This record gives sequence, C-alpha cells and structure tokens, in this order.
Amino acid sequence: MSNRQEHPHFNDWFQTHGITEVECLVTDLTGILKGKIMPAGKYLGGGRPRLPDSIFIQTVTGGYPDDDDIHFWNPAERDMELVPDPNAIFLVPWADDATAQIIHDCHYLTGEPVELSPRHVLKRVLSFYEARGWKPVVAPEVEFFLVKTNTDSDYPLEPPIGRNGRQESSRQSFSIDAVNEFDPLFEEMYDYCDAMDLDLDTLIHEEGAGQMEVNFQHGDPLKLADQVVMFKRALRETALRHGMYATFMAKPMANEPGSSMHLHQSLLDAESGDNLFTGENGKSSRLFQQFIGGLQHYLPSAMPLLAPNVNSYRRLMRTETSGSAPTNVEWGTDNRTVGLRVPVSTPEATRVENRLAGADANPYLVMAASLACGYLGMLGQLEPRPPMIGSAWSGGHKLPDDIRPALDMLSACQPLAEILGERFTNSYLAVKRAEHREYFQVISSWEREHLLLRV
Repeated sequence: MSNRQEHPHFNDWFQTHGITEVECLVTDLTGILKGKIMPAGKYLGGGRPRLPDSIFIQTVTGGYPDDDDIHFWNPAERDMELVPDPNAIFLVPWADDATAQIIHDCHYLTGEPVELSPRHVLKRVLSFYEARGWKPVVAPEVEFFLVKTNTDSDYPLEPPIGRNGRQESSRQSFSIDAVNEFDPLFEEMYDYCDAMDLDLDTLIHEEGAGQMEVNFQHGDPLKLADQVVMFKRALRETALRHGMYATFMAKPMANEPGSSMHLHQSLLDAESGDNLFTGENGKSSRLFQQFIGGLQHYLPSAMPLLAPNVNSYRRLMRTETSGSAPTNVEWGTDNRTVGLRVPVSTPEATRVENRLAGADANPYLVMAASLACGYLGMLGQLEPRPPMIGSAWSGGHKLPDDIRPALDMLSACQPLAEILGERFTNSYLAVKRAEHREYFQVISSWEREHLLLRV
C-alpha cells in the first residue's frame, strides 16, 4: 500500500489559497483535536503522517487506563497513518500564514481502519444504513457559554462583560440586545465560519447568562460532525481574541442551565430522496415509530456517549436552574419536556429531535450512538410507548443519574457494542472508568466547607 498523498484536489486547493502550512487533525474520544503540523510542500510530496494508536485510549487529562482495564489492548502502540478526507479540508482563517486544517481518518499500515477512532465509529454506523438503502440526515444545535477568563480553577466561572460594561444578571432567552452585547466577537466568528465554509444557520441567546446557541443546516451526519468539531475550535479561538473563554462544558456554572447538543434526525430513501419517516396521508411511518422505539429502548445504555463526563450529569439533574434539560426518554409532539421531541413540520420534514446529549460530547459519537439506537429499533421493529401529553418532568422512564451507572449500562448492552464495535466499546469504557477514578481522588470545596470541622 502506497503511503504517498494521492489527491490532486489538494494541490489545486493549496495553490488557490496559497497554503504554506498544514494541520493534520484527528479527533480523540473526548473530541480533542490531535495531530501534526507540516509544511505544505512536505505534506503534498512526502508520506502520510503517522501517530500512535494510543491517542484513542487517553483520558481527558492525558493519562491512560490501568493495564487490567485494557488487557485487550496492543501494548506496542502501533503506528497508524493519517489518511486525509478531501471533503474535510478547511482554512485556518486566524493564522498569520495561509494554513489548511484537514480532518483525517486513521488506518494501520496494513490498510485496516483504526476501529477506535470516533470518526470511524460514525462511518461504521452509517455503513449499516447504506447497506439498506437508507440515508440519515441530521441537524445539530450546539449551546455554549461565554465566560470571563479564569486562570484559577478553584474559582467559579462568571459571565463576561459585554459592550455596556456590565455582566448579565438575569435570564434573557432569545434577547437580540443580549446577543448584540457581544457583536464584535460574533461578527468575527461568522467571518471565520464563512472562510471555513461552515453551514451555520441561526444564532440565539439561550436561557443562561452569556449562554448562546448555534444551529446548523441539516445534512450528512459525517459532514455535520466535522463541522461541529471545526466550529468549536473556531469559537474558542474567537473568544480568546476578545478576552474571554467559550466553553462547551455541560454545566459550567452552578446557578445557570446546562448546555446541550440537540440532534434533529430524519431518514431518506437513498435513491428517491423521499423521507421514510413519512407514511401515507402525511402521517408518521412505521419506520419512524420503530426508530423512536429504538431510541427509547437503547438510549439509556448509550448515555456515556451523549453525557461522557462527570459534569455531564449535573446538567441532567432536575433543579431550579436546570432549564429544559430532559431527564427521560419519552417522546411527544412539540413538547420540550421530553427527551425525544417531534417538531411540528411538513410531512417532508418529519424528524425527531434527540435532546439528551450535552454540548461536551464528541459529535461523532453523539451521532453514531443516536443513529445506532434508532437503527436497532427499526431492525428489531420496536414499538414506542405512547407519546407524552403534557409535562414529562415528574414521570417517564429515567436516565442514569451519574457516569458510573451509565457505564455499567453500556457495558451490559451487547447490541450497542456490536454496532459500534466491540473493541471501541471496551476502550471507551476503560477510558471513562479511568477518568472517574481520577475525579474521585480530588477533594472538592464542598467537602472542605461542610465536613472539615463537622464530622
């Protein structure tokens, strides 16, 4: 197998944009971009860059699971080649020199794909759909907070100061003026996103102080996952240039709502383009019902992929400040208290919105997990429970309330492991359990405050 770059498209694109440097990017389990930076000439004329496959068993702090937890792992840390996707090439618009950032797939030197790569996991799930002539379509909505810079992690985060010189102190959902407080930042963000050809749709102010939401146009799941990853990077960079942070933590501030990554999903016939979620007379189809049945049955076990961190479950607690984060897998039409909302739409746009994922989740794994659950429902012809009428806050089937029971549920769900990949699932469980152990070694300020002199 040749390891030379063989994409003439890159040569033309590099020349058109005057590219002098290339960032070769791979997304790890957490969603962190890793890779190598190379001169453009060397990238085009040399061999494919390589990385060790161990980047896919790293924890968010850069550590690794214990040996006992990764007995299935190859301790040699095999090399993998980074194979560029010509449909995932973007400018780095904030770079001083003309720079390209390219998302890569990972293959071993034998040519086999690296099954631990989150991008491969999504492609694997999409291959099951393709084999049946189905084409899933998604539209993600990503929430985030702008916060004041914070260099001491012992201090709570605070809302940033806007153009009027003051911090937000009240809920300002959908306020245009509240968004305009950060006009210079968002104007530059949109300029960057335009230069990167990201398909952003709308920007709104969400419930929390300094909390915003960006919606993406609907399209191919792999393309949209790439775009969410690129958007996160662009927004963080823009915020830093304006003296603040952008954070996608699920629950960054105790007294503010959490941030989600809602995912609208529909299903097309790959040949005709017809929406398979629409049946006769514009009613929902049996496939639509079975897709929801699969989400209801399997999403509780898939929660570690949608809520991957200890902090993720703070967003899903029912408190006065939890906002509209769902705690159930019920479904209903135009109902924001359920985890699976069916928006009012034309028959051609029939879809279901999965509202469970946090903004902190890896977008490849969110889409892979949600589509896997729906696929299993259609495959097993699972029927959903009746739609929820009214509020689902006090009822409905509950989700795991912490990362540890969530990991146990994923570990016990063999159908999900089979569709996501056994080796990937085992690796993911090992990494997340290692992170949980590391978190438990940290003594919190709450413990010092209430236990130090009282027990």
